[in-house]
Amino acid sequence: MVLVTGASSGIGRECALRLARDGFAVFGGVRRPEDGQTLVRDSGGTLFAVLLDVTDEATIAAAAAMVGENAHPGDTFSLVNNAGITVAGPLEVLPTAELRRQFDVNLFGPLAVTRAFLPLLRAHAGRIVLMGSIFGRISLPFVAPYTAAKAALGAVAESLSIELRAWSIPVVLIEPGNVATPIWSRTKSSTVASMAGVAAEKIALYREALASFEKLTDGYARSGIPPARVARVVARALGARRPRRRYAVGWDSRVFGRVAPLLPPRLRQWILARITLRR
Repeated sequence: MVLVTGASSGIGRECALRLARDGFAVFGGVRRPEDGQTLVRDSGGTLFAVLLDVTDEATIAAAAAMVGENAHPGDTFSLVNNAGITVAGPLEVLPTAELRRQFDVNLFGPLAVTRAFLPLLRAHAGRIVLMGSIFGRISLPFVAPYTAAKAALGAVAESLSIELRAWSIPVVLIEPGNVATPIWSRTKSSTVASMAGVAAEKIALYREALASFEKLTDGYARSGIPPARVARVVARALGARRPRRRYAVGWDSRVFGRVAPLLPPRLRQWILARITLRR
């Protein structure tokens, strides 16, 4: 048995469908009933949809109760914390409420879901998968809320790994690089929405840099690896007898993960500015 949060689209959807094909009893967490219906239909009826908003304690508790009722002695149960959003824009103009929303979904949400399901994980020899990102290791301009939340999620994964050793519950962090999902188009929409109501003179300060960054995200949207690649790694992490603590997915994740930490900060920031802002 496995619960996948954020299963309505992108990586979460591919994970749910892949794991169902591999024979797991999959519970796909979605926020809207119609998304659940689509997911069940596309799986050929081989998985279950469960309404789950990672920022809503009531739906988390209800999902934990539902999964628990379907767990039988001898079953294993694992948790794939995938749900996430991107809040984007210059830090100078981003509303504080938007910064909090980023952390509510990408950090506090996975932590709340994990805590609610820990009794099941203990009882059914489970493991926890957290969907991180290579951008938790390097920080790009205009997506600082996202990169900060992913960096914090990596820290949570490290602490959980140690805290849960007594129950032999592995905690795995998946670190994809660029993935061809709706996240990049949503990033562009998020940037526009976040700057609604911001004084025009402040936006003008960043207009040129934002235009360059928008071109970069358009290119990323076209060149990313398919989400099925990430789902394959998640399946491997769930099936391995001794899973690794971190899995890099994609060439950019492997390269940046190894090289970026070795570079002097000034050089690293110069390279990232050249790549993202064409400067």
